[in-house]
Amino acid sequence: MLQINDLTYRLGDRLILDHADAVIPDGSRVGLVGRNGAGKTTLFKLLLGELASESGTASLPRGQRIGAVAQEAPGGPESLLDVVLAADKERAALITEAEKTTDNLRRAEIETRLVDIDAHSAPARAASILHGLGFDAEAQARPCSSFSGGWRMRVALAAVLFTEPDLLLLDEPTNYLDLEGTLWLYDYLARYPHTALIISHDRELLDACVDHILHLDRGKLTIYRGGFTSFDRQRREKMALVAKARVKQEVERKHLQSFVDRFRAKATKAKQAQSRLKRLEKMEPIAAITQEESIPFHLPGPEKPLSPPIIAMENAAVGYGERIVLDRINLTLSPDDRIALLGSNGNGKSTFAKLLSGRMEPMKGGVTRAAKLRVAYFAQHQLEELNPAATPLQHVAALMPEATEAQQRSRAASLGFPVTKADTPVAQLSGGEKARLLLGLAAFNAPNLIILDEPTNHLDIDSRQALIEAINDYTGAVVLISHDRFLIEACADRLWLVSKGSVKPYDGDMDDYRKLVLSGDTASTRDAGATAPSGGEKADRRRAAARTRTALAPLRKRIETLEARIEKLSDGIAKIDAALAAPDTFSKNPEKAAELARMRSEAATALALAEEEWLTVSSEMESAS
Repeated sequence: MLQINDLTYRLGDRLILDHADAVIPDGSRVGLVGRNGAGKTTLFKLLLGELASESGTASLPRGQRIGAVAQEAPGGPESLLDVVLAADKERAALITEAEKTTDNLRRAEIETRLVDIDAHSAPARAASILHGLGFDAEAQARPCSSFSGGWRMRVALAAVLFTEPDLLLLDEPTNYLDLEGTLWLYDYLARYPHTALIISHDRELLDACVDHILHLDRGKLTIYRGGFTSFDRQRREKMALVAKARVKQEVERKHLQSFVDRFRAKATKAKQAQSRLKRLEKMEPIAAITQEESIPFHLPGPEKPLSPPIIAMENAAVGYGERIVLDRINLTLSPDDRIALLGSNGNGKSTFAKLLSGRMEPMKGGVTRAAKLRVAYFAQHQLEELNPAATPLQHVAALMPEATEAQQRSRAASLGFPVTKADTPVAQLSGGEKARLLLGLAAFNAPNLIILDEPTNHLDIDSRQALIEAINDYTGAVVLISHDRFLIEACADRLWLVSKGSVKPYDGDMDDYRKLVLSGDTASTRDAGATAPSGGEKADRRRAAARTRTALAPLRKRIETLEARIEKLSDGIAKIDAALAAPDTFSKNPEKAAELARMRSEAATALALAEEEWLTVSSEMESAS
């Protein structure tokens, strides 16, 4: 059991943790959530002993092991498998000692201990974890130094998973994974046998893998039972109850203060006034629970849709130099398509995205693009292309040099950089703010197609939701590459699988693909994925859903209007019923009673019509969603 008692930590003048308390039950899998900058990573460093607290403690029972992903990725000449096996220091030390000792009794003790810790199955377990994270048998035998930094971070993750510590600390573990590795990790964490504390902005992980949510907000820790969806509901209910209590308290305060002001000078009422004054002094104000609003994203759509298809590929091939990466591509993209690209890292998803965007030309075959096609391309590596010394306003001004400063500032504000934020150098922006700026600049000129390559890295949960809403409100075509299953399911209508050196439609949903990944057949298109091009029945239905997406906003507004009308009519009918129920209503004033009965009939008719329309619009909304 992890116990956090009265933990306080200050960074300069900023209070990160303010006498925080929490108890993490043994064997629980806990998602640590909070806005960017709330102090989640700082809490991890305190738990690991890398920082010293101002006061309070965070403790585990004696003898329990705590594990986290190494901050520096391994990069030596050892093979991946050896790096992971070496992470179990006890096993490695026992094997080394067994090779050197000449004491038969000690050798027997070592062998017994190796059996106790299941050391002989360790290579198979390590290989299984590496395979799940995207390393085949050949890759596992290669030296760690031959891989890029992102892949080596996967090895560091594999190493800590292999050791199975009593308390596993993971900070955004999916950031270096592709969708396939992420789906495997979901399954692994859901079955983790010890306590795990996971920082994540991935809603699917926080719903599928955890049984508690630890919320860090304004320096305080609050634990909730259940996943993120349950936490979100409980927090909203708590906010509503606190808001009601605040209103009730304010009414009582005004009533007490009014009595004191009126009667404190009167001798006959002075004692009562003093009593109420003491009550006022003892009345602790109820602090409001505020929900920080996330700044919306804005993706301007094209003024006029282009005629379909906007891109057509016929036996196209693309690659580097003379090496073909993808071949035999026969696909079309419509003006309102919403497509997610599936496939393991290294299969060519980013290469295909560059072919779509026009950043790469086909090596053979044909790629036909609409004459006036405008494409926006967003990829995380482009963050390095931003000028660190320039401000968001200066980046915007470079794209609209003839505009006035007021117009430039207005456009910067629409991208999420109002007032002082617009004048902050890029180097001082957070990762999420840089991603927001880059996305806004990419979609600056109302493109017909937006290609998003891992757009949710660095975004917190609320910002990811804002991005989903922006994508769904956008009227052009979208191609997504993401390890965020929630984003894919919320935004994509069609799936294309990049595998076996080609790209083909995948005739299945994300549950089907998850089963495929966990079966270990991630390189396969499952043959069924090669069916039903865009002219098929399913593709037609998905495109129809994409066309209706633009109707979501007015439908949502109409539903809110109808719900307000239904509530008003229901309240009116309840008041009329109460008046009609009075015993003397008809005897004292029969004309008024008749008028009330007529009003009730009209209100009931209006209510029935409003409810019928609400059902119709809600059905349309559900279909469009």
